[in-house]
Amino acid sequence: MGALDGRVAIITGAGRGLGREHALLFAREGARVVVNDLGGANDGTGTDLTPAQQVVEEIKVLGGEAIVNGDDIADWQGAQRLINAAIETFGDLDILVNNAGILRDRVLVNMIEAEWDDVIRVHLKGHFAPTRWAAAYWREQHKAGLGRPRNLVHTSSTSGLFANPGQSNYGAAKTGIAAFSQIVAKELIRYDVKSNTVAPGARTRLTLATPGLEEIMKPAEGTFDQWDPANVSPLVAYLASASCKFTGETFFVQGGNVTLIESWSRGDSVDRDSIWSVDELAEALAPLART
Repeated sequence: MGALDGRVAIITGAGRGLGREHALLFAREGARVVVNDLGGANDGTGTDLTPAQQVVEEIKVLGGEAIVNGDDIADWQGAQRLINAAIETFGDLDILVNNAGILRDRVLVNMIEAEWDDVIRVHLKGHFAPTRWAAAYWREQHKAGLGRPRNLVHTSSTSGLFANPGQSNYGAAKTGIAAFSQIVAKELIRYDVKSNTVAPGARTRLTLATPGLEEIMKPAEGTFDQWDPANVSPLVAYLASASCKFTGETFFVQGGNVTLIESWSRGDSVDRDSIWSVDELAEALAPLART
């Protein structure tokens, strides 16, 4: 018995890297998988369904069931077609893993409008649109008395959670994804839907595009490869399982380490029962400054 036996899953960006590892593990755990991937370059340009088709073939060799989907997840109708593809092919949908992403790295003063818009579109709208259509389907099923545990797993990044210079577009989107997941968790709990987020530390096309990371991520011979993207997939599979105990949470995962990330919380404060003057506030806040 696999952890995902009998479940139907959509995984976006599943042609390479993290998504590919997720898809293969999901299939080994018993899920039927929709492998979604446009097959574009790191910056999102171009299309090539070959990587997604190869993953589907690998799953079939394992004895699993899978189909290719090449819809644009950030397109409203494309996202609906993606959700419908799972339902029409496999009869239902239990899991949506939002994993697809692109990079357009640039320091703020050199970033152009398209580099901002394209990254925000793929990551934020590319999480929102499929989630919205999946949620609408799950609500209908629940109201019809056909509800059961459903799962959303979203993909954030340490760039979003801890800030990385040169990635204001990517980091803003990835922070937004974590907040999006928390809100979705609160809205959909009534339909027995859990929503969680992972922030992976892994060797992928996107991370290897960052100067200096390729050398850092190179595994030492004969040691555990902590940067292998396959290390991330067991957590994603657990969060996608009917037995998952979490919702609205974000996890950092790298190698064998899984860390629960604490959300924004209140810190030190100053307080009084009357309005502050600017000078008074500057003096009161000075001890709180971190720089």
